[in-house]
Amino acid sequence: MNIQVDLHTHTISSGHAYSTLSENALAASHRGIKLLGMTDHAPSMPGAPNLYHFGNLAILPEELYGVRILPGVEANIINHDGELDMPIRYLSKMKLVLVGLHVICYPGGTTEQNTQAYIKAMENPYTDMMVHPGRPDFELDLERIAHMSAKLNIPVEINNSSLAKEKKGAWGNCRRFAQYMVQYKGPVILGSDAHFWDRVGEFSHALDLVHEVGISEQQVLNTSAERVLDYLATRRENRPNIT
Repeated sequence: MNIQVDLHTHTISSGHAYSTLSENALAASHRGIKLLGMTDHAPSMPGAPNLYHFGNLAILPEELYGVRILPGVEANIINHDGELDMPIRYLSKMKLVLVGLHVICYPGGTTEQNTQAYIKAMENPYTDMMVHPGRPDFELDLERIAHMSAKLNIPVEINNSSLAKEKKGAWGNCRRFAQYMVQYKGPVILGSDAHFWDRVGEFSHALDLVHEVGISEQQVLNTSAERVLDYLATRRENRPNIT
């Protein structure tokens, strides 16, 4: 399976990542990545940039080292209602909006509360894709999330970083989630979640899991840059108008 797109990467602007956009793009070019998401954390993450950073993304070049750049954000779910830590007027200008749960930004709750928060964020018209549901930090009903992914046509990530040896406890959850994705046939993305340039375009653990459980190549959106761009264009066509 050839992965052409890495939508989940961080730069030094996230505060706990250690490479520049140029360094990440160069690494992407060397790994054959055609489309690169720059998705630094939204402001509720300690060390993350403020809103002015995201308001200025239009100055970035559309391409670096032959790699097309999608400036965006990894927004944080901040409560049980699935609200995000970025105003709509900013979300509406992002070329890519990833959304996930993070310990520092979300208060935690019961399995039902956590799952509802995740699903409500999936239903947000400004959300493009959901990330790392397999992390063990919060109990989630992974089957319901897989079902909603298929129902809403919202891609959910198999996160390569979550499966790395320095992370603990995610393999079982990620495997169960991947099996549910096979069952419900929702769209999948693989993400490196790179916080240093040498992990950009690195999907080996995620690909091992995809092959193990039998997720089809057709389900994996980022096997094609064109498929990703078409999907994102459709999402923006279906957003409510801001007056």
